[in-house]
Amino acid sequence: MKVAVPVKDETLQFFGNAGHTPFFAVYTVKGAGMFRAFELEGLRANPRTDLDHDHDHEDEHHHCSHDDNDEAHAKAHLVMGEALEDCDFIVVGRACKNTAAAMAEYGVHIRKYAGDPAKAEAVLRSVSAQLA
Repeated sequence: MKVAVPVKDETLQFFGNAGHTPFFAVYTVKGAGMFRAFELEGLRANPRTDLDHDHDHEDEHHHCSHDDNDEAHAKAHLVMGEALEDCDFIVVGRACKNTAAAMAEYGVHIRKYAGDPAKAEAVLRSVSAQLA
Protein backbone atom coordinates (compact mmCIF):
# COMPACT_ATOMS: atom_id res chain seq x y z
CA MET A 1 0.00 0.00 0.00
CA LYS A 2 1.22 3.53 -0.79
CA VAL A 3 0.30 6.74 1.02
CA ALA A 4 1.00 10.33 -0.02
CA VAL A 5 1.49 13.10 2.53
CA PRO A 6 1.63 16.76 1.48
CA VAL A 7 4.88 18.27 2.76
CA LYS A 8 6.64 21.63 2.62
CA ASP A 9 10.03 20.33 1.48
CA GLU A 10 12.71 17.70 2.17
CA THR A 11 12.29 18.35 5.93
CA LEU A 12 9.04 16.38 5.52
CA GLN A 13 7.07 18.95 7.52
CA PHE A 14 3.35 18.29 6.97
CA PHE A 15 1.65 20.87 4.74
CA GLY A 16 -2.01 21.17 5.64
CA ASN A 17 -3.46 22.26 2.29
CA ALA A 18 -3.11 19.31 -0.06
CA GLY A 19 -3.98 21.30 -3.18
CA HIS A 20 -1.31 23.92 -2.57
CA THR A 21 1.51 21.78 -1.20
CA PRO A 22 4.89 22.10 -2.87
CA PHE A 23 5.62 18.35 -2.53
CA PHE A 24 4.12 14.99 -1.71
CA ALA A 25 6.10 12.52 0.37
CA VAL A 26 5.15 9.05 -0.85
CA TYR A 27 5.47 6.17 1.59
CA THR A 28 5.12 2.43 1.21
CA VAL A 29 3.28 0.88 4.14
CA LYS A 30 4.66 -2.46 5.29
CA GLY A 31 3.41 -4.82 7.98
CA ALA A 32 0.31 -4.47 10.11
CA GLY A 33 -0.78 -3.47 13.58
CA MET A 34 2.06 -2.71 15.94
CA PHE A 35 4.51 -3.95 13.28
CA ARG A 36 3.34 -1.43 10.66
CA ALA A 37 6.20 0.58 9.20
CA PHE A 38 6.36 3.49 6.76
CA GLU A 39 9.19 3.49 4.24
CA LEU A 40 9.78 6.74 2.36
CA GLU A 41 9.78 6.08 -1.38
CA GLY A 42 10.58 9.69 -2.23
CA LEU A 43 9.32 13.21 -2.78
CA ARG A 44 7.19 14.18 -5.75
CA ALA A 45 6.77 17.81 -6.75
CA ASN A 46 3.20 19.02 -6.93
CA PRO A 47 2.64 19.10 -10.70
CA ARG A 48 0.12 21.95 -10.60
CA THR A 49 1.50 24.74 -12.78
CA ASP A 50 -0.84 27.41 -11.41
CA LEU A 51 0.92 27.61 -8.02
CA ASP A 52 3.73 29.96 -7.08
CA HIS A 53 6.04 28.48 -4.43
CA ASP A 54 8.92 30.88 -5.12
CA HIS A 55 7.57 33.58 -2.83
CA ASP A 56 7.97 33.81 0.92
CA HIS A 57 4.22 33.62 1.57
CA GLU A 58 2.79 30.22 2.29
CA ASP A 59 -0.31 28.78 0.62
CA GLU A 60 -0.84 26.32 3.46
CA HIS A 61 -3.67 28.37 4.94
CA HIS A 62 -5.18 29.34 1.59
CA HIS A 63 -8.88 28.64 1.20
CA CYS A 64 -10.03 28.11 -2.36
CA SER A 65 -12.81 30.48 -3.35
CA HIS A 66 -13.70 29.55 -6.88
CA ASP A 67 -17.15 29.16 -8.30
CA ASP A 68 -18.78 25.93 -9.40
CA ASN A 69 -18.18 26.68 -13.07
CA ASP A 70 -14.42 27.19 -12.87
CA GLU A 71 -13.59 24.32 -15.21
CA ALA A 72 -9.99 25.36 -15.84
CA HIS A 73 -9.26 25.47 -12.12
CA ALA A 74 -10.89 22.07 -11.59
CA LYS A 75 -8.77 20.58 -14.39
CA ALA A 76 -5.61 22.01 -12.84
CA HIS A 77 -6.20 19.73 -9.86
CA LEU A 78 -6.42 16.60 -12.03
CA VAL A 79 -2.65 16.58 -12.55
CA MET A 80 -2.26 15.94 -8.81
CA GLY A 81 -4.50 12.88 -9.02
CA GLU A 82 -2.55 11.65 -12.01
CA ALA A 83 0.77 12.15 -10.19
CA LEU A 84 -0.49 10.12 -7.22
CA GLU A 85 -2.52 7.48 -9.07
CA ASP A 86 -0.26 4.70 -7.77
CA CYS A 87 -1.12 5.72 -4.18
CA ASP A 88 -3.97 4.18 -2.23
CA PHE A 89 -4.38 7.12 0.16
CA ILE A 90 -3.50 10.75 0.68
CA VAL A 91 -3.50 12.24 4.17
CA VAL A 92 -4.68 15.86 4.26
CA GLY A 93 -5.35 18.64 6.72
CA ARG A 94 -7.86 19.98 4.23
CA ALA A 95 -8.67 19.61 0.57
CA CYS A 96 -11.03 21.63 -1.59
CA LYS A 97 -13.75 20.00 -3.66
CA ASN A 98 -11.50 20.03 -6.74
CA THR A 99 -8.68 18.21 -4.95
CA ALA A 100 -11.19 15.69 -3.58
CA ALA A 101 -12.67 15.14 -7.04
CA ALA A 102 -9.22 14.71 -8.62
CA MET A 103 -8.20 12.12 -6.04
CA ALA A 104 -11.49 10.24 -6.45
CA GLU A 105 -11.03 10.24 -10.24
CA TYR A 106 -7.71 8.41 -9.80
CA GLY A 107 -8.82 6.09 -6.99
CA VAL A 108 -6.83 7.83 -4.24
CA HIS A 109 -8.75 7.81 -0.94
CA ILE A 110 -8.54 10.86 1.33
CA ARG A 111 -7.82 10.50 5.03
CA LYS A 112 -8.05 13.51 7.34
CA TYR A 113 -5.36 14.54 9.81
CA ALA A 114 -6.53 17.09 12.38
CA GLY A 115 -3.53 17.13 14.72
CA ASP A 116 -0.77 19.63 15.24
CA PRO A 117 1.73 20.22 12.44
CA ALA A 118 4.27 17.43 12.50
CA LYS A 119 6.70 15.48 10.37
CA ALA A 120 5.09 13.26 7.76
CA GLU A 121 5.91 9.98 9.51
CA ALA A 122 4.32 11.20 12.77
CA VAL A 123 1.21 12.15 10.79
CA LEU A 124 1.13 8.65 9.28
CA ARG A 125 1.43 7.00 12.69
CA SER A 126 -1.46 9.16 13.89
CA VAL A 127 -3.80 8.07 11.07
CA SER A 128 -2.46 4.53 10.70
CA ALA A 129 -5.72 2.89 11.81
CA GLN A 130 -7.56 4.74 8.99
CA LEU A 131 -5.33 3.22 6.32
CA ALA A 132 -7.26 0.08 5.56
